[in-house]
Amino acid sequence: MALKVKTALKQPGVYVISPIGSIDAGSQVLFEKALTPILDQQPDVVIFDMEFTDYINSSGIRVLLKAKKTLNQSGGKQVFMKMQPQIKKVFDILNAMPTLQVFASIQELDNYLDAMQKASKQ
Repeated sequence: MALKVKTALKQPGVYVISPIGSIDAGSQVLFEKALTPILDQQPDVVIFDMEFTDYINSSGIRVLLKAKKTLNQSGGKQVFMKMQPQIKKVFDILNAMPTLQVFASIQELDNYLDAMQKASKQ
């Protein structure tokens, strides 16, 4: 599914970002373009509503990590809500991984994340 990104100001300094579809190598530029103007405002909180995000790979994770770094530098926070099971599984895997390199390439990581998400949908 092609990615759409909805953004909304919930209250001053608090934004809700709703990615709808897949966040992957083909859509990560669109995702990042939607985030940049919000991050430039140095918000207090960015809420990622993941209810309609059906897939994420390392490209999407990189955008989220970059956003987290930007928010940390300005004292902001990043939170997530309404994660689909397959997306939550990716976050669980990433939180459980040791800091040592586990995968030989980005492609190997993406293949692993893809398989885990498909298994979570069954």
